[in-house]
Amino acid sequence: MSENLISVKGIHKYFGGVHALKGVDLQIKKGEVHCLAGENGCGKSTIIKVISGVHKPDGGDIEIDGQKYDYMTPTESIKQGIQIIYQDFSVFPNLSVIENLAFNKVLANKKKFVSRKEFRRIAEEAISKIDFDVDLDALVETLPVADKQLIAISRALLDNAKLIIMDEPTTALTKKEVKRMFEIIERLKKEGVTILFVSHKLEEVFEICDSVTIFRNGKNVISCPVSEMDEKKFSYHMTGRHFEEDAAPKTRNIGGTVLETKQLSAQGFNDVNLQLRKGEILGITGQLGSGRTELSLALFGLLNPDKGEIKIEGKEVKIPNPAKAQELGIALVPEDRLTEGLFLPQSIKRNIVITRIDELSNKLGIVNTNSIDDESAKWVRDIGVATKNDEFPVSTLSGGNQQKVLLARWIASEPKVLILNGPTVGVDIGAKHDIHNLLRDLASKGMGIIIVSDDVSEIINTCDRVIVMQKGQITAEVKEADLNAKTLANYI
Repeated sequence: MSENLISVKGIHKYFGGVHALKGVDLQIKKGEVHCLAGENGCGKSTIIKVISGVHKPDGGDIEIDGQKYDYMTPTESIKQGIQIIYQDFSVFPNLSVIENLAFNKVLANKKKFVSRKEFRRIAEEAISKIDFDVDLDALVETLPVADKQLIAISRALLDNAKLIIMDEPTTALTKKEVKRMFEIIERLKKEGVTILFVSHKLEEVFEICDSVTIFRNGKNVISCPVSEMDEKKFSYHMTGRHFEEDAAPKTRNIGGTVLETKQLSAQGFNDVNLQLRKGEILGITGQLGSGRTELSLALFGLLNPDKGEIKIEGKEVKIPNPAKAQELGIALVPEDRLTEGLFLPQSIKRNIVITRIDELSNKLGIVNTNSIDDESAKWVRDIGVATKNDEFPVSTLSGGNQQKVLLARWIASEPKVLILNGPTVGVDIGAKHDIHNLLRDLASKGMGIIIVSDDVSEIINTCDRVIVMQKGQITAEVKEADLNAKTLANYI
């Protein structure tokens, strides 16, 4: 009997003229945690949809638990014990936990009538599989992200899952929630459940995975035990680039104070005193709920302070709304680019130029189309947005390129202060590196930058100074000389 639960060989997939999968292989051993990694657009999602029966391959072989298939169907995939937990978890937010857990089971059994008692029995069986303590009567929309994910896992185990595919499972989780998630993965592994862990977060891959397969441009690059991989090799195989050779210097000339707060308080934080200097990259870190996000919102006019002062270049200002913030030279790249930052149906071009639309129009308000074309082309080129045409909707871009568009929009407005909340959440290694280099370059030209993040490696690699927040207050300040993972972890 084969040691592999899943074995796909020579898989090809075309979408029109696009060759998305170019003869890829993927072997996953029974009872292991296997990482599938690669930059956005490399083919990870496509191979998952081939395995789960959503896409029919245009060539290649599929073998599941020793049985060969020309292609899978969604029904057969589920029958063979394959369950996928997507990034949105596919839960019903307006239904209770009980209903979310029991609904699929009842439908699968083709029952026309079912009692509330039966629903509860099924739900209790589901959560018992991972010792998940949750109010079964609660509406799912009222629960934290981590609990929604555990609901999806519990529901998958009800269907006797042999393979659970987790697509970027830690993107919206805190460090504590990630630790809990990993404990559950280890438990499932001991019980013989195989996990395909789709991620590009290096530290997570090395902590939880047994083996790794990396795709690049629709092809296999490498497949090996994680013990044979290190961070440099991982980054190189993901991107084809050696980052040490082109990393921008961190050292720069830092000037006078551009932004200052005194005893600033609002909903979520109290008595915050901070200074940001020209050319400085200041990190603000802390756990979810520490007040870090609320502080960034207050500095951009999205949250009105209860008391305290904000000064720009030594002059006290009031920031009642984002329009005033922009007028004062403050820009904010928000935490959720999809719902708070980008106009997804609109073109890349329109998303880039929107902050400068007045400057690119004449006195009558008529837009100069040539100026807009030139402005967009400049930023697409300078910031490295991977697109063939800036008229394409911004929704067609990968996460990293969407983030670059959002950065281009605000950098084009030439702000004095650029605030970024989670600037590289959900972007791959190559785009993360490009964004960090861009921020260092902007700082070297005198821009004051604030990075709000709980990504310790991001903070260490980019920031000149870091303030740590807990329960709405600044509890520590760490200077560049003392910036390391251990120090930050102790403060956080």
